[in-house]
Amino acid sequence: MYDDILLPTDGSEATTAAVDHAGGLAEVHGATVHVLSVVDTRNRFESPSSGLAPDAWLASERERARQAVDEAVETLPEDVPAERVVEEGVPKSAILGYVEENGPDLVVMGTHGRTGLDHYLIGSVAENVVRESPVPVTTVRVDG
Repeated sequence: MYDDILLPTDGSEATTAAVDHAGGLAEVHGATVHVLSVVDTRNRFESPSSGLAPDAWLASERERARQAVDEAVETLPEDVPAERVVEEGVPKSAILGYVEENGPDLVVMGTHGRTGLDHYLIGSVAENVVRESPVPVTTVRVDG
């Protein structure tokens, strides 16, 4: 049923739960998991408190994304094949673009389960992907 599963990750606790779910599905179906982390380039000039020049900030964020992908891949069951991908851009757009270009059968992603003002202010990448994805999306909620 599933040959390719896309697993977007930002390295958060929500992603950890999604990795377990995607890994279990991939193991059952013999699927490859495509682990994707997106460097959110909208934030490039919005964090002067980091003390980093834009190029240094971008290099740091690329490394953070690579580490998030590596951690997710290491958590997958040993017999599950994985593709590692780091993209730059707006997370929702990069995830949907990857879906369009690579045609996975399923997207599995974590959600923080925010409500109220936090949800309104922060928005939800997962919610936007669910609404716009041409393939099924399974969300794994992390409370707390």
